[in-house]
Amino acid sequence: MSDQPDIIPISVCPICGKPAVVQNRPFCSRRCALLDLGRWIGGNYRVPTTEGNEEEEDRPLDEDTPD
Repeated sequence: MSDQPDIIPISVCPICGKPAVVQNRPFCSRRCALLDLGRWIGGNYRVPTTEGNEEEEDRPLDEDTPD
């Protein structure tokens, strides 16, 4: 067997691009995992949304209410 830790050949670290290691998958090291966590906590990763209340916009107008 080889001297390298268990390497996942088809997966690469999303932070640095090195091969991912089983113990830290999908990252190559604990350092890259912690960097990713810091980015999540810091708000660097966001899901785009539209401003406003979409539920009110989708609701049909009541026919009994005056304009």
